[in-house]
Amino acid sequence: MSKLEKSIKINAPVEKVFEYVGDQANLPKIWPSLIEITDLKPLPNGGWSNRWKYKMTGIHFSGTSEDTERITNQRIVSQTKGGIESVQTWTFQPDDGGTKVTFAVEYTIPIPVIGAVAEAVIVKMNEQEAKTILENLKAVMES
Repeated sequence: MSKLEKSIKINAPVEKVFEYVGDQANLPKIWPSLIEITDLKPLPNGGWSNRWKYKMTGIHFSGTSEDTERITNQRIVSQTKGGIESVQTWTFQPDDGGTKVTFAVEYTIPIPVIGAVAEAVIVKMNEQEAKTILENLKAVMES
């Protein structure tokens, strides 16, 4: 299992940033490798379940995601199943009039599909992807 965590300060209120990230239809707008999210369904905890399509190193994956925890304006935890298994955690903290957003993910790379040699390269690519996701979120929220 691989882990990564990245944070960024966004000059926008926590409520605005949380609402944007919490609307899963917005995620493909800020997440370069996330091709699409479909079949959005509300959950009793206020979160969502969905079907997703993702492209990693030219290989397409698909699966499902479900928000397992949702604390308004504080945290969203989602678990994905299918081609890539992961637990993604978004945290939102007030920070001097803005918001500190942290994106953390624990994931399993489908080694039989991609090959053990490529694992280190993919981990590095995913670290850059997490940074890009947060930078894209910042650009959208601050525009």
